[in-house]
Amino acid sequence: MNNVSIKKLIDSVVQFRDERDWKKFHNVKDITIAMQLEVAEVFEHLKWKSNKQFGEYLKKHKKEVNEEVMDVLYHVLLLIHEFKIDVDKDFFAKMKKNEKKYPVNIYKGKNSFQVER
Repeated sequence: MNNVSIKKLIDSVVQFRDERDWKKFHNVKDITIAMQLEVAEVFEHLKWKSNKQFGEYLKKHKKEVNEEVMDVLYHVLLLIHEFKIDVDKDFFAKMKKNEKKYPVNIYKGKNSFQVER
């Protein structure tokens, strides 16, 4: 895996968008809707498959699934840019909040629905 920075990815997405004069179409609402549609395209690959079946499917369709995930990432990166999110600061702040919300001693090996609050 390459060690590419989030900033470099964002710059690439913004440059791609701006070269095509698409900013006028890429408002926050429409970016979010487009992202949701791309997530649905990832779901299409999972639909009606068990985990085992999806594992077999992925062996033959990894490129297509990866492309859909990259489409989701494209829109996430645009939202980060538009919201002026400081990924270095905000991501780790959110993880700290999650650590408090889901302490290891209570949640280890359990999903959040298995723990009474």
